[in-house]
Amino acid sequence: MSGFRHLGDEPVADLARLRVVRGTFEAPDGTRFVRDVVRNQEVVAMVPLHDDGTVTLVRQYRGPIDRELLEIPAGLCDVDGEGHEDAARRELVEEVGLEADRLELIARYHVAAGFCDQFVRLYLATGLHEVATSRQGPEEEAMTVERLALDEVPAAIDDGRLTDAKTLIGLLRAREVTGRP
Repeated sequence: MSGFRHLGDEPVADLARLRVVRGTFEAPDGTRFVRDVVRNQEVVAMVPLHDDGTVTLVRQYRGPIDRELLEIPAGLCDVDGEGHEDAARRELVEEVGLEADRLELIARYHVAAGFCDQFVRLYLATGLHEVATSRQGPEEEAMTVERLALDEVPAAIDDGRLTDAKTLIGLLRAREVTGRP
């Protein structure tokens, strides 16, 4: 380990979906320092890949940037006792009405480690079957579902249709894992 130590957190704000804390840390030389940190729940994200090489995406309003984004389905791990794969399966049904025969973990990453502890587990979902959705919240209820060909991903990044980080990581990783162009 690097010799840095986390000494503790002082609560700043407890909000509905996250906590803000003032973390105290110690450097290897004994110097103490403080950082503001967002503590958030873990996330699962899924790339629902159909046999024809398209993926199911959602177009959803995102309040913090006041616009709609085209994204892979994702959701919080916010059900007590639920495993990550089970959360991924639940979110896939809730958001886009799909069940997957197979989920393959293709990436794990921190979203913005400079200020937030949120961690994402990214799954490739294949063997898809349509089921009824179970959307929750005003953004999900208003979102639309779209399909995009994996081979169209580079152009969609270049022209700005895709700007969400989890979506970029997910789609590029899916292309790599499946060997698709």
